[in-house]
Amino acid sequence: MQAALRQCLGRVQWALRVSEAAPRSRCAGPGSPRGSRCWSCGSPLPGAEGLPHFCPGCQALQPPGPRPDLFRLMDCDRSFRIDAQQLQRRFRSLQRAVHPDRFGQRPPKEQYYSEQHSSLINKAYQTLLNPLSRGLYLLELNGVEPAQETDCDADSVFLTEIMEINEKLAEPKNEDILKEIETLIKVKQEQLTKDVTAAFERDDLQEAKKLLAKMKYFANLEDKLKNKKMPS
Repeated sequence: MQAALRQCLGRVQWALRVSEAAPRSRCAGPGSPRGSRCWSCGSPLPGAEGLPHFCPGCQALQPPGPRPDLFRLMDCDRSFRIDAQQLQRRFRSLQRAVHPDRFGQRPPKEQYYSEQHSSLINKAYQTLLNPLSRGLYLLELNGVEPAQETDCDADSVFLTEIMEINEKLAEPKNEDILKEIETLIKVKQEQLTKDVTAAFERDDLQEAKKLLAKMKYFANLEDKLKNKKMPS
């Protein structure tokens, strides 16, 4: 009897954690469609704004909704500007509520939903934290196809700069040169991030698209630099 009571209290605590984690603004994550029912007990599910959410009847964790808006899930405005600390707090709050470690004694289906939620939350956090992936996701939400490499062909100065950095990275390893390249890439990415922010804020999606294409070039250079710096 006591064990059953503890288990019941545990499920209530999970539900309370999720309720605390759920946003109180228009940025809340999408919940179950109105008219849907709990997979466990069949109780009607309200059109809840919070994601993830539990059945109000049996407290079973419900599956993620289809194609959730990652900004809404993470309680953020749909904007290129983002509060990294707020994003991290939201990430930790959601993961505490749905992490698979908390569902080891639950039915296999609920364990699976927990894994789905946890994976989705990780994806949302990583996507929105990184300026490049955040910008590309914003373009996707606005129905704008990401730029192709050929979209930068007209900017001969930019392409020459990228080519020169690539040539330096192809040379024998030199710590001073690698440090110089690392600093250059950081400065370029910071400036591009500012420019992309301005483009999105004036709703110039095509300019944002071009700038994000350049950010992608520098992101590729960052990957090459990391590989170059790894001990051989």
